[in-house]
Amino acid sequence: MQAKVVLRSIGLMLMMFSTTLFLPLLVSYIYQDQAESLFWQSFLILLTAGAVLWFPFRNEKRQLYHRDGFLIVALFWMILGTMGAVPFILGDTPSLSITDAVFESVSGFTTTGATILEGLDDMPKSILFYRQLLQWFGGMGVIVLALAVLPVLGIGGMQLFRAEVPGPVKDSKLTPRIAGTAKALWVIYLGITIICAIAYRIAGMDWFDAIGHSFSTAANGGYSTHDDSIGFFKNPAIEIVAIFFMAVSGMNFALHFAALQSASLKVYLLDSEARTYLLLMILSGSVVGGILYYEGISDFSLFDAMRHGMFQIVSFMTTAGFSTTDFYNWPGPVPVMLVFIGFVGGCAGSTAGGLKVIRVMLLYKQGDREIQRLIHPNASIPVKVGKEVQQERIIEAVWGFFGLYVVSFVVIMLLMMAGGLDQVTAFSAVAACINNVGPGLGDVATSFRTVSDPVKWLACFAMLLGRLEIFTILVLLSPKYWRY
Repeated sequence: MQAKVVLRSIGLMLMMFSTTLFLPLLVSYIYQDQAESLFWQSFLILLTAGAVLWFPFRNEKRQLYHRDGFLIVALFWMILGTMGAVPFILGDTPSLSITDAVFESVSGFTTTGATILEGLDDMPKSILFYRQLLQWFGGMGVIVLALAVLPVLGIGGMQLFRAEVPGPVKDSKLTPRIAGTAKALWVIYLGITIICAIAYRIAGMDWFDAIGHSFSTAANGGYSTHDDSIGFFKNPAIEIVAIFFMAVSGMNFALHFAALQSASLKVYLLDSEARTYLLLMILSGSVVGGILYYEGISDFSLFDAMRHGMFQIVSFMTTAGFSTTDFYNWPGPVPVMLVFIGFVGGCAGSTAGGLKVIRVMLLYKQGDREIQRLIHPNASIPVKVGKEVQQERIIEAVWGFFGLYVVSFVVIMLLMMAGGLDQVTAFSAVAACINNVGPGLGDVATSFRTVSDPVKWLACFAMLLGRLEIFTILVLLSPKYWRY
């Protein structure tokens, strides 16, 4: 373990992140919300903390090993989640405890969108902007950004890329060099954000709301500048814009890259995961819309029912977590259906959370293969995605991930129940956090404000597990990791 290189890398990236506080500082000056000193103090604290870690080891530029990458990523997300809480801790509005501040920060960075805040409409603009910014940087990953703009890190980029980027297959690169891949991802991410902000503005938001919501939409995070989320605007055009950009951000960014290079939309239609993702989204949205219409909820017209149904399905499946209405009061199986579509999540290599569509596809195909083997014991039956035969190593990795996912889910759920939550609230709270969805059912349908502090810390751990895809965190808990 190269501890000096690890500390140097974390310190350098922490100093880099401290500079992002100039953006909410600028917003504070523009809106004169009296929060300027708050962000100056926060900047100096983060910069100093990063410098303390970096300066003693500034000349350590040795190549990272694969295992070092996991430690850097895990530590950086834990440290950044904690240090990102500094503006919330120092601020008077909102006035938060350390636990609540860390919860809000971790939820933002992991793009979960679960919150403990109320009264957003009356908060300083700079604080609201900072929350949105947390999600935007967390969406594509601060470390991937570091690889794009700080090649002077002098460390093994692929080690960090494998540990950071979500998805079951992490060895594919869009460009020959990993820094080029990171830049390509961030250029596409920035492009989606800018177009989304313009679309929101045209649809009826002011520029502050449009930019803020474009951050959380591209990141599939779900934070809003209003308590009522997207429902605050009561504008079908804004909801349609949100549906489109949530869905786009929930697709593999490598597909966006390929589509831009080929100048063709056929790339999406030829990809099995993208087709399954869109088909599942459309079918589920239609089912929910149909139930809302036939149940006569709020006297919805057919268009309103389909719009609200599709919005909430897309919001949960992409794990954005926006809402347009009180979905938890919808009839029959609909609220539970929304929670379970969040388990599926978006595509690998996207900003969405959940298991990922490709993993669900492989689990289904493996199950189907086992049924065929019972009928034809001697047959050789490959698992294919499209026309491509999947390696057994990938199938084993998916099953390993799923096994650890289930065990982690059950353990955290039982601990939350021991912390005072009922079964429905505990189940949906873990689902909301480990899938990075945000809203749940029961006592956490609107916020986590009323749950105990131990439950909030468990929720933070679940968010990090989900954001870093289980393995990156759990590998550090293995004695074998530290043995060599």
